[in-house]
Parts: sequence; structure tokens; C-alpha cells
Amino acid sequence: MSTAAPAGYDPHAFTPFAVTVDLAVFTVREERLHVLLVERGQEPFLGHWALPGGFVAPRECAEDAARRELAEETGLDADAVGGLHLEQLRTYTDPDRDPRMRVVSVAYAALLPDLPEPRGGGDAAGAGWWDVSAVGDLAFDHGLILADARERIGAKLEYTCLATAFCPPEFTLGELQQVYETVWGVELDRPNFRRKVLATPGFVEAVEAPPRRTGGRGKPAAVHRAGTATTLHPPLLRPPLLRPEGKQP
Repeated sequence: MSTAAPAGYDPHAFTPFAVTVDLAVFTVREERLHVLLVERGQEPFLGHWALPGGFVAPRECAEDAARRELAEETGLDADAVGGLHLEQLRTYTDPDRDPRMRVVSVAYAALLPDLPEPRGGGDAAGAGWWDVSAVGDLAFDHGLILADARERIGAKLEYTCLATAFCPPEFTLGELQQVYETVWGVELDRPNFRRKVLATPGFVEAVEAPPRRTGGRGKPAAVHRAGTATTLHPPLLRPPLLRPEGKQP
């Protein structure tokens, strides 16, 4: 199929604008939900913290740009980044969201098991994992993007097997429960959580490996890995008080 512009079409008849990607990258560290932030090394917002991201190249699609930026900030190679959970969140189009020019951002949410300290790529002056509860004002409209991404992740844990993306390849049910408690900010009943997880087809699979000690007085915990399912039937719902106002199961 030809990609040439139709005869008589004037591309200069419309005001040009730039497209960027912004990444809300979450992980669980020390039983707290953390997000990857970078310190801006140039204007605008020099010295302010922001979500990682960058401009989409002329011959690059948004998802490829998001994965490229993710690799630059985390130090992971392309193969490792390709296996991570990355999903498009929203497109942010406020005309005044960037003081440089009209910039439309395609935002993505990514989930990672615990990683070493990020290195910060591109023009970033630094990078680090921040406890989500301790994040202050961010550059651009990144505070809004972060809030939207956190709500998206919390909601998806109810209906999908996404929680296993926060876990290492092999994990205990206690570690899986810790993901839910960390993202939702609530303590769950252990026997009830275990019963629901094991009763959900394809959520987790037992691993033939020596059980792991978890620090408790009971017997060692069995080890599991992510199962083949992608959705939860029935869903594993948040406690009612944690649901956004007006949203029902």
C-alpha cells in the first residue's frame, strides 16, 4: 500500500505537534508500592521529578518508544523488557500540558518484580524508586498520570492475574497476598485469600520444588508460579471501602 500523500493534500495546513510517551512503572519493594521517577536534567521543570518518558521518533510507534524508554531507564535489555507487562493507559491531550509546544502524550503502565536501582537514561539527572505514598508534586501533568495508573492497576488486580507480574518467577501465596495488600493498602485475611486463589482455575500452579521458609513458626510455604489464566473467575474484589465512589462490582 502506498504511503504517499494524496495529490493536493497540504500537510502544512495543520499546526504540527509532538507525541511523547510517559511511563508509570510500578514495583513492590520492602512491602510498599514504589514508582520509578527521574530527575529532570533540563528545562522545562529542571530539577523536578517526573515519570520517565520521551518523544516518539518519526518512524517509531508509541509502544516501541515506551519499551525503548523503559530499557534506558532500568538498564534491562530488549528481550527482558519485551517480556514485561506494559499496557497503554490513556492519551493526555491538554493543550497546555507542556510549556514548550503542543505535546500529546500516550501514557503506559508497567509492572516489574523488584529490580536494582535504576540508572536514568537520556537527559535525566538521576532516577530512583519512590514510595508512592511519598511522591509530591511532579513535572507536567505526571501527578494525574500517576493517579490514573495507580487506580488502573488496583482495579485490574480484581479481574485479572496481573498481580503475578509483581512477583518473581516462583513465589509463595504469602508473597502474592503481599502484592494485593501493598497495591490496595489493606490487610487481607490469609486463609480466605489462600482459598480464593487456589479455587480460581489457572491463577497459580504449584512448583515441584522444596518449600520456602517465610519467617513464621508454621511449616514452610509451598512455591507457585503464574498459571495459564489471564482473567479471574470469580473476581477477587477489593473491600468495598477501597472502591472509587460510585463504582460497584
